[in-house]
Amino acid sequence: MPLQLPLAFRLAARELRSGVRGFRIFLACLALGVAAIAAAGSTAEAFRQGLASQAREILGGDLSFSVENRDFTPEERAAINRLGPTTYSAGARAMAEAPGGDRRLVSLRGVDERFPLAGAVKLEDAPTLAAALADRDGLPGAAVEPALLDRLNLKIGDRFEAGAMTLVVRARLISEPDGLSRGFAIAPRVLIREDVLERSGLLAPGGLSSRTVRVALPPGQDPRVTGQAIQKAFPDAHFRIRDRIDAAPGARRLIDQLEYFLGFIGLASLVAGGLGVAGAVSAYLSTREPAIAVLKALGARSGLIRDLHLIQIGVLALLGVSIGLAIGAVAPLILGQLAGSNLPIPALFKVYPWPLAKAGLFGILAATAFSLVPLARARATPPSALFRRAPKARLPLGLETVGAIVAGAGLAALAVATAPTPMAAAIMMAGVAVAFGLLIALGRAAAFIAGRARGLTRGPTKLGLANLAGPGSAAHTASPAIGLGVALLACVVLIQSALLAQVSDVAPRTAPAMVFTEIPADRAEAFDATVARVTGALTAETYLRMPFATGRIVALKGKPVDAKAIKPSERWAFDNDISLSLFANEPRNAGVVSGRWWRSDYAGPPQVAMNVEIADAAGLKVGDTITVLVLGREIEARIAALRKVDFGGFGPNFALIFNPATLEGADLRSVAIARLGRDKEAILTRELGEALPGVNVISVREQLGAAAALFDRLALAVRGAAAVAGLAGLLVLAGAIAAGARARAREAATLKVLGATRSQILAAYAIEYGAVGLIAGSAGVLLGFAAAWPVVVKVFEASWSVDWSGVLLLLAGATSLTAVGGLIAASAALSQRPAPVLRGD
Repeated sequence: MPLQLPLAFRLAARELRSGVRGFRIFLACLALGVAAIAAAGSTAEAFRQGLASQAREILGGDLSFSVENRDFTPEERAAINRLGPTTYSAGARAMAEAPGGDRRLVSLRGVDERFPLAGAVKLEDAPTLAAALADRDGLPGAAVEPALLDRLNLKIGDRFEAGAMTLVVRARLISEPDGLSRGFAIAPRVLIREDVLERSGLLAPGGLSSRTVRVALPPGQDPRVTGQAIQKAFPDAHFRIRDRIDAAPGARRLIDQLEYFLGFIGLASLVAGGLGVAGAVSAYLSTREPAIAVLKALGARSGLIRDLHLIQIGVLALLGVSIGLAIGAVAPLILGQLAGSNLPIPALFKVYPWPLAKAGLFGILAATAFSLVPLARARATPPSALFRRAPKARLPLGLETVGAIVAGAGLAALAVATAPTPMAAAIMMAGVAVAFGLLIALGRAAAFIAGRARGLTRGPTKLGLANLAGPGSAAHTASPAIGLGVALLACVVLIQSALLAQVSDVAPRTAPAMVFTEIPADRAEAFDATVARVTGALTAETYLRMPFATGRIVALKGKPVDAKAIKPSERWAFDNDISLSLFANEPRNAGVVSGRWWRSDYAGPPQVAMNVEIADAAGLKVGDTITVLVLGREIEARIAALRKVDFGGFGPNFALIFNPATLEGADLRSVAIARLGRDKEAILTRELGEALPGVNVISVREQLGAAAALFDRLALAVRGAAAVAGLAGLLVLAGAIAAGARARAREAATLKVLGATRSQILAAYAIEYGAVGLIAGSAGVLLGFAAAWPVVVKVFEASWSVDWSGVLLLLAGATSLTAVGGLIAASAALSQRPAPVLRGD
């Protein structure tokens, strides 16, 4: 054995000098999957590094403390101010009204003279933020987002009303350094001075407002430890604390999920392309059968045969992986150049070693798993069988087979270990493995059925079915990869179409068209009358007004909330103030799933109807107690009912509903929802501007339209990524065609000699490959249905709907592309003269 290895290297080097012909599909399949994984990982890492490099700017400091619907106490301010330089800001919403009467909800933000502590505000038409917000002619200035200027037809120097304030547009607000950390905004932003917002009355108790202080810590001070110390010093303050270590958690989670999804598509492409790798190795080894037979006849051991070809495959695998890594490393750099500064998240585009190393390891494991099996079969075939072109030997259980199994297991383990959520990754990997196995079984079943059915047909159809049933059929070699590619595309299309339909079709029918907030308690009846004048008689199906407050759950069953014991998906309900209301009678669409509503005249200890998902996340049931901090006091209430809350539906969409006696005497503002036509929205908005200017109006239809447009743009990018898997299937088809070229030429020559016409041969090939495409495409669509339905219904809790045009287009595309592949194979076979082909054989 020690003497065989150098000989194997010499023979392999001699073979490799002839080039990579026969391994082009091998290289393409391997490079495609590796490039997709490397590009996904490198892009995600660029975003992560961008977030980390600008963490202070994204947060606006090293540490921030926020409170809802109240101001910081003097003691809290004193303790926080001792930490370092600070900047205070406040936020509220109000209706902005242009001189022409157009009105639009805006998000007002008041900042002090020290804002920002980190980063810079980007403005147009003003030299500095102080100049933009300064008083002139007795009126305060405002920096306004361009979206509001366009909507209200305002320009620099124009006046507009915001609540009870008169403001002057002094600058266009392009960006704020801490905008990303505050997340999604439901309304355009207007930046003003904090003292101006304080005087407006919008920060008064009972309304929806927030205050935040950002701190610049001394060098070397740990922001997380400092934040925990302040929290411990003020345990009843219920601060929302952020630090620069995790300045934008939502963006970070999005990046993790995006990398996982795109990386999974790349991995699926690598698995689909694995058939192309196996097919290319099998095809190459079949051309080497005479040489292998001669070597064995001359006394070469099986180990030499294995080492000789393993060295060649290993060198070419490294070449394919290197090509993929080069493409994957360059792709994000190109993205950075094309996108420039238009990306919503900061990014540092450069070459990152770890994503490339991970992608390279994926590629090596895939090449190993799919190359060793055909090599084991070739090594085990006796020389007499090779000379006679006898059928391939059965797959032996040897070193190569064990290596393939270990590499396949390593591929799955690496995918699970490097995913953000290992359980989800394990489920998806298991799903791909099951789908692949089903597609392979389906291909064999199709070949078996074709063999039985060919006796019932004649002419080209019989020839096509006979080819489909043969040992070199594309049903064995290409249909699993094509089916997997179609399945991924179908899954993406079905999820996209269902969610888009939910946003653009289902939600507008079930959700309110308008939402109204900040309705004063003493003007509630006047508000109802104003709405009735525009919409007509108010009914339970078209209108609902409810008392509104916010509170925070601070204890469960008498013990303080332990966030770590709550499911992460529902932790939001315990980390922040949540909405609540008061109802005497069980409301329409209450959605009670367990327990019972209290009587309308109930006046005993506080009772609450709770969102069942939040209760399940905290391990609560009917009869348990929760303590909620509301309006400065802690209220312990018994859970009387658990209810399923449809947050997008027309009903009391509150996490908590108390019996009215719980907050008896509190002067609560109200919120209302209404269904009305688009033509009446503008009329009602103007009427409320005259009668109740302090009421905020939110157009749900407008928000849904913006969400649908954004989702459609994202879906286009996702479909493009999923198409990589489809391309892998096409590469496998091309490999199958190339691998069978010699056999097809011999077959076509024989048919010509026997009198078959060119059109009959072309038709037979089109039928064979078209059937493969139809079978694989149909199976892929069904698998796509099976994968998409639980995601839409269980994960997103949306209504299931199918974009049949997209599904049929996928099916037609798979069938037509494979049929075209068959025609190409037939044309190549028919282009050769029969005599040389048959003589050469």
